Amino acid sequence: MNTDSVEVWHGIITADEELYNRFLAVLDDDEQRQANRFKNTLLHKRYVEVHGRMRSLLAEVVKQAPEQITIYKTKQGKPYLPDYPEVTFNLSHSAEQLLIAVAQNCRVGVDIEVCKPRANLTGLVNKCFAEAEMSYWNQLPDNEKKQAFYRFWTRKEAFVKATGHGIVLGLNQCIINPENQIEFTSVPMQCGKASIWSIQDFELGEGLCGAIVSDKKLSNVTLKHL
Repeated sequence: MNTDSVEVWHGIITADEELYNRFLAVLDDDEQRQANRFKNTLLHKRYVEVHGRMRSLLAEVVKQAPEQITIYKTKQGKPYLPDYPEVTFNLSHSAEQLLIAVAQNCRVGVDIEVCKPRANLTGLVNKCFAEAEMSYWNQLPDNEKKQAFYRFWTRKEAFVKATGHGIVLGLNQCIINPENQIEFTSVPMQCGKASIWSIQDFELGEGLCGAIVSDKKLSNVTLKHL
């Protein structure tokens, strides 16, 4: 893949028995142990398929068999390839929806969400949005609030995943400009300048929201389908 490009795959987790068996065979010992912690059969199969697909995509990039790829995790739990440090990747899944990004020489994070109704939407906004974001959201018509919430949520989740710190970083500390929602106005100090981070939303279908965030310009993102 081109070093300036970011490739993103969107797909459905099928939990198909044939795919399950194929992907189970390529997981390493740690991944298989993690899969076996899921006592719910559907969740177990989804885990295997998600991580098997991830390995298969990485295998195409590094030209190595999926089962031979070594994947380590940082102390914060972000996976990386010790043998190919230039390759970065991230995955997200919500119900049966899957989103995977692969890039080079940058930090990258993705998030996908099924936009289900939430009784506590206002409470989540108050907890996870900064003041400027809350002000913007509160003035929206009621019929636009759910979609707008998930747009902001996926961008914030993608950011904290890209940094490698995860949600403990504080979603209300990464502030999106309501007037230009592909940029951050402020991020935590340890993440560098807000201006280096770029956001791109994905149109994935009705009832879905997806976003990618990277610390390089997202001018060459290709969305593919698994």
